[in-house]
Amino acid sequence: MIIINSASIMEELDRKGAIYSDRPRLEMGGELVGYSETLVLIPYGPRFRAYRKHLSRFMGTPVAMERHIPLVEHETRRFLKRNLINPENLSNNLRKLAGGIIMQLTYGIEVQEGEDPYVSLIEGANDNFSAATVPGAFMVDFFPSLLLLPEWLPGMSFKETARKWAKATADMIEIPFAFTKKQMVAGTARPSFVSENLENEKTMAAEDIADVKLAASSMYGGGADTTVSAEYAFFLAMVLNPEVQKKAQAEIDAVIGNERLPSLADRSQLPYIMALVTEVLRWNSVAPTGVPHTAMEDGIISGYLIPKGSIIITNLWNMLHDPEVYPDPFTFDPDRHIATEGKPAQRDPRNVCFGYGRRVCPGMHLAEASLFSVISQSLAVFDITKTIENGVPITPPHENTSGIISFPEPYKCTIKPRSQRAISLITEDH
Repeated sequence: MIIINSASIMEELDRKGAIYSDRPRLEMGGELVGYSETLVLIPYGPRFRAYRKHLSRFMGTPVAMERHIPLVEHETRRFLKRNLINPENLSNNLRKLAGGIIMQLTYGIEVQEGEDPYVSLIEGANDNFSAATVPGAFMVDFFPSLLLLPEWLPGMSFKETARKWAKATADMIEIPFAFTKKQMVAGTARPSFVSENLENEKTMAAEDIADVKLAASSMYGGGADTTVSAEYAFFLAMVLNPEVQKKAQAEIDAVIGNERLPSLADRSQLPYIMALVTEVLRWNSVAPTGVPHTAMEDGIISGYLIPKGSIIITNLWNMLHDPEVYPDPFTFDPDRHIATEGKPAQRDPRNVCFGYGRRVCPGMHLAEASLFSVISQSLAVFDITKTIENGVPITPPHENTSGIISFPEPYKCTIKPRSQRAISLITEDH
């Protein structure tokens, strides 16, 4: 097992990604629970490349993302309305936002207000994946021979757990896919990743249809939790850094005014907001250690032998908090990403956040667009402040959950509209 603490070393791994882009075999989360056939854990090879080709064509470039921008902005406005009505339910509102975007893009499914069955189905499976892949949580990952022992022996309860979680994984893959196919037969399917890739289903081989289905299931699994973590961290950063919030709102007010909401078309005119987006990704490590890679053959990285089969873990948290690269790394400071005369911008952390090699995140452009939309529109209409209890402002700590995907621990904050005009912007139809 090799742990990488340096971004420059990770860049070298990236340049030689053809031999460092495999995944380790995870008995629990991969083989037993069923994620070994989804993009996150599938071995590097022809099926992996087929998934990537489908996803890249649909949303993997800035040009491909352009046609999805109206949906991102529409769902962001729905989020603003939910937050206006129920601001204390911020985390669930963000989950509904991410679910609304990805379910429509992937399956053409518009999520319901309140409890949505598809979002609940997929998030339940994702929670299982997070639990199943915590390093050291299941001994079967280290001793696969445990699979040969009878279930009644002590310590074998993981087998029953795996069966339940595997059923949830299968439902996540099959149920929304079947919904879209049914809509296609009825002629009522909305445009989506699945409907577009199955336009010529009658001429497709069974394995090609399976690739579409499994690539589709990977979109929600790979994008929802990570995006929600970053967006939830943004609101925490605003609670803890009111001066940053004021500066960001001043830029929006000066450039956009109060007659409309910011849009993704305004990105080039809002450099401080763009820097704020980047700092959120640096300050709060969504995936502190990424997902492990394995070496497919012997190789040399910076003079060190990386033997074939080695498990490579990238300590992304350390890279994003390295004081040699980001002075005062625990301070939330968007200005560090803006170059000025005599002061270059600090290293772009996005090269670290979205992975490396052939496994770089295919949804990175969607993630950045979603994050910008939430941040810019929320700052335009809301003030985000500390909650007052018994006359005392409550300062929440910045603490994170453990796991492959890490979230800020739940915290309290107060979200109020900035003005009556802000309320009108939130509630008007677009």
